[in-house]
Amino acid sequence: MKIEFAPLNIPLRRRLQTAAVLQWIFSFLALGVLTCLSLTCLSLRCVDLSVSHLSVSQTSPADAAVLVQSPSLSRDYIMCGGLVSSCKSSLSYLVSRPEGGNVAVIAVGGAPEALDARPGALTLQLQNRKGFIKMALKHGAQLVPVFSFGENELFDQMENPTGSPLRTLQNRLQSIMGVAMPLFHARGVFQYSFGLMPYRKSIHTVVGKPISVAQTPSPSNEDIESLHTLYLQSLTDLFEQHKHTYGLSDDQHLTFI
Repeated sequence: MKIEFAPLNIPLRRRLQTAAVLQWIFSFLALGVLTCLSLTCLSLRCVDLSVSHLSVSQTSPADAAVLVQSPSLSRDYIMCGGLVSSCKSSLSYLVSRPEGGNVAVIAVGGAPEALDARPGALTLQLQNRKGFIKMALKHGAQLVPVFSFGENELFDQMENPTGSPLRTLQNRLQSIMGVAMPLFHARGVFQYSFGLMPYRKSIHTVVGKPISVAQTPSPSNEDIESLHTLYLQSLTDLFEQHKHTYGLSDDQHLTFI
């Protein structure tokens, strides 16, 4: 395999960008922060917001409970960035505080969705994910659809179709450890042919209009299904509205599984 090395005269700005991404890779691999990409986009404001303003006092990406509860340096590191446990009690505390002003950012697809993430993929694990809908109804918390264009273009992943030995092993490991183990690859620090550094691709995060939710302490199945359908439709509309702006074609659509 021919290796394409990076040139020596790379501008300092790009070298600093590479150093920042190395820190992100450390967070993702060493600490298992599944939502650190969302945290990076929201914290560094490197996003295109489709709303005129977003006024919040605190944004808390929800992470795996095992990371936040573990007594180690990893726990303190990820909590410094505002991450919290994704358990029901933790999220309920955030959205029920009387002073308001909190936003809980949840990667609803979770670990299983990572196993389908590859360039060109538009498959979201949302069809049967309704826990966040029930919580929104219980607390009367608004739901805000968000989609990041280009996120799946950062890494390639080994083929792992459903039913294959690799996918079976990955599903088994996920059930034991609670995190996905995608075999991804992209480029390196000093060369562009292989490695764990992401490709230099743009990510554009669009934020849709908030969905007003009437507080329902004991939501029925009909209430949950109705709001879930509305959320999926709002997310679909957000995607369709912006897909041409970010280079997608007419025949590319979201798929919910």
